Amino acid sequence: MKPDLAGAMSGFVLALDYASVLVFALTGALVASRKQLDPVGFIFMAAMTAVGGGTVRDLVLGREVFWVSRPGFVLLAVAAAFLVFWTAHLVESRYRWLLWLDAMALSVAVPAGVGAALAGGFGPVIVVIAGVVTGSFGGLMRDVVGNEVPLVLKRGELYLTAAFGGALLALILTGLGMPRPAALIACGAGTFLLRAGSMLFGWSLPAYRPRPPRT
Repeated sequence: MKPDLAGAMSGFVLALDYASVLVFALTGALVASRKQLDPVGFIFMAAMTAVGGGTVRDLVLGREVFWVSRPGFVLLAVAAAFLVFWTAHLVESRYRWLLWLDAMALSVAVPAGVGAALAGGFGPVIVVIAGVVTGSFGGLMRDVVGNEVPLVLKRGELYLTAAFGGALLALILTGLGMPRPAALIACGAGTFLLRAGSMLFGWSLPAYRPRPPRT
C-alpha cells in the first residue's frame, strides 16, 4: 500500500477506534446504572468496556496497546461515564438502549479490528479473529463483571455470528479489489444488519439440541 493510502487507512481505523470506545463506554455506564454503582464504578465499567476488545486485539497482534500512547481514549470513556451517571434516570428502558448501543458499537469495533489486522499485513484467519475479538471482548467483560447474561452467549441471538459475518465480508471485498475503507464500511453495515435483524426479527442459527438417550 502506498504511504499516502496507508496514512489515510491508519486515520480511518483510528476514527473507528474512537467511535467504538465512545459507544461501548456508554453501554458500560448503562450497566453501572442498572447496578446502581457510584461514580468510580461508572468510570471502571465504562473504561473497561470501551478499551477491552481493542486491548486484547493489540496484544494478540503484537501492537502497542492503542490507548497507551493516546490516553484521550480513556478520557473519552470517563466523559461518557459521567454523561450517563447524570442522565441515566431520564431513560425509561435502559436495557433496550443498552442493546441498541451495543449493536452500534459492535458494528464499529469489528471493522476497527479488521482494519488494524489488514494494516499489519496479517493473513485472512487473523483478520477475521481480530475483528471478532475487537467487537466482542469489551462487551463480554462488561456483562461478566456486571453479573449480566453475556450478550455474546445469549441463546437465540446473532452476536458473534454478526461479528464473524461482518469481518468475513470485509475480507472477501478486499480480496475482490474493493478499497479498504469502503470494505470496512460494508463490514460495519453487514455486522449491524445481522445484529439488528436478530433483535427485531429473531434471526438465529440452529442451537444444539441433545438427543434423547436410546433405550
